Amino acid sequence: MAEPFYITTAISYPNGKPHIGHAYEAIAADVIARFQRQMGRDVRFQTGTDEHGLKMAQKARDLGLTPAELAAEMSQYFIDMCDELNVSYDVFLRTTEPRHHASTQELWRRMEANGDLYLDRYDGWYSIRDEAYYDESELITGEGGEKLSPQGTPVEWTVEESWFFRLSAYQDRLLALLETPGFLRPESRRNEMIAFVKGGLRDLSVSRTSFDWGIKVPGSENHVMYVWVDALTNYITGLGFPDETGDYAKYWPADLHLIGKDIVRFHTIYWPAFLMSAGLKTPKHVFGHGFLLNRGQKESKSLGNVTDPVALAGQFGVDALRYFLLREVAFGQDGSYSPEAIVTRCNAELANSFGNLAQRTLSQIFKNCDGYLPEISGHTAEDAELFETVEAAALVDLPRCFEDLEFSAGLEHWMTAIFACNQYVDAQAPWTLRKTDPARMQTVLATLYITIAQLAVAAIPVIPESAGKLLDMMGISQDLRTHQAIRSHWYSGLAESGFRLAQPVGVFPRLELPAEDA
Repeated sequence: MAEPFYITTAISYPNGKPHIGHAYEAIAADVIARFQRQMGRDVRFQTGTDEHGLKMAQKARDLGLTPAELAAEMSQYFIDMCDELNVSYDVFLRTTEPRHHASTQELWRRMEANGDLYLDRYDGWYSIRDEAYYDESELITGEGGEKLSPQGTPVEWTVEESWFFRLSAYQDRLLALLETPGFLRPESRRNEMIAFVKGGLRDLSVSRTSFDWGIKVPGSENHVMYVWVDALTNYITGLGFPDETGDYAKYWPADLHLIGKDIVRFHTIYWPAFLMSAGLKTPKHVFGHGFLLNRGQKESKSLGNVTDPVALAGQFGVDALRYFLLREVAFGQDGSYSPEAIVTRCNAELANSFGNLAQRTLSQIFKNCDGYLPEISGHTAEDAELFETVEAAALVDLPRCFEDLEFSAGLEHWMTAIFACNQYVDAQAPWTLRKTDPARMQTVLATLYITIAQLAVAAIPVIPESAGKLLDMMGISQDLRTHQAIRSHWYSGLAESGFRLAQPVGVFPRLELPAEDA
């Protein structure tokens, strides 16, 4: 049986439409999921929306809607975004679903049965925007002297009856988990969380009574659960919890929670502690990626620079946007984007380098070989060197980097292989061989056909539509579109017997800046 692999994104808070940060995480998770499927694993990919909490209640009130109406309307935008960006999720979970209420209440009961919940009064700072509690020592001072959260969001003094979770009781176990190699990456996030835990953990308020838009606390109907208890439980709800057979037994614990760096504390301290309390396994790996900046600035409504990712994909193409986001920014770090940068990167690498390589090679096969795959009449040292370069870079180095979530580095290896192919074309000059040595021309074109197929297969996770169109054009069957299959299959078996190439069409058009950015 195929090895299971369970990946999740953070679930998005739908009090506004999706922005580029939501798209970045969804695309990155999709690349991982597609890559792991290519590697032969049985992938479960879950995303969704986090629809409870005070922010949603306030937004709905401002719009004259019920929270449920707002949640239904806004969650659809996130579903549409995933579909538009070719995100191949298996489960889109909404926390307003009845199954999620049942799952979260069962988790609560197990924590309570373990003696980790008690009733008291909360007096302290709370950020509605972050849906997070902050200690006085964590606050910063704004320009007007006001107290702000570490993220610079407003905080307010809150006093209300609350259920508390004995987070302090899990300090040693959480520290051991954080010190486990590979649990939390990048290293900088791991160091931050270790320092936070070593600073001493305080028990956590996990219910609210000042509003009622949330999941009811079992036995305390005037309390709703703290939105993060609710939200984090989605990762097991989607696997059928509290039924611990079936999908839950197969896929839990998660192989990877992919999240933004601003919510690492919730996923690597609170979430594991809740699971430990309930007697459940903790996730294997959490990765906190960086932020995308718009021309170097953080996006905000006040600056008027919030980007609609679906509109951006409409301007430049879904695959171009996917490629740029994974190629431009070292995953885990903050990065910047702009229309100019997207056009420059994608034209140089997709259109001019890979697209031109494929187009001129396939056009020569169509023209000079009547569309039939060229005959091979013995390979030279130059041919063997190109095969070795492409296989090493695209089918060994790229997968190794992708396995380690180093997408930009993996695509750099891919580009190295493309540069080698273009140098080979220029050196061999098959257009000249057509007159001087037709047999050698056919071998050169066959060599290029093989390497282009390998390059396209390697790029499927990042540019699935474009790579798929190119492989369809080349007659490469679906069962060969994995790294191992394309490496082990020799030329005669790449396309069906008698395959004839039609007039090739370009799949990587050159991009142009919109008039307002040109």
